[in-house]
Amino acid sequence: MFIISLAYRVPLSEVDRFIPEHIDYLNEQYQQGHFILSGRKEPRTGGVIISTIEDRQKLNNVLAQDPFYREGLASYDITEMVPTKSSEQLAFLVSNTINN
Repeated sequence: MFIISLAYRVPLSEVDRFIPEHIDYLNEQYQQGHFILSGRKEPRTGGVIISTIEDRQKLNNVLAQDPFYREGLASYDITEMVPTKSSEQLAFLVSNTINN
């Protein structure tokens, strides 16, 4: 699982031009089961995506399709995590393997 933090590199007026295409991109990734949560940061300096993709190279390929990435509008900080504890509602995300 990965947490992707986007930080805008350009003025919001430029970001806003690509919002409809970015939403289409997000919808496609949700449909394919790659993303489970996303939203903008407050204040509006970027966004956050949580992805259940398990392979970093596959994630990189998926993120390269984002118009924000393609147009150089945002930088991406990616953190990989192995969920080991959750609420009951998110138990399906918890890894069955815990490494010491």
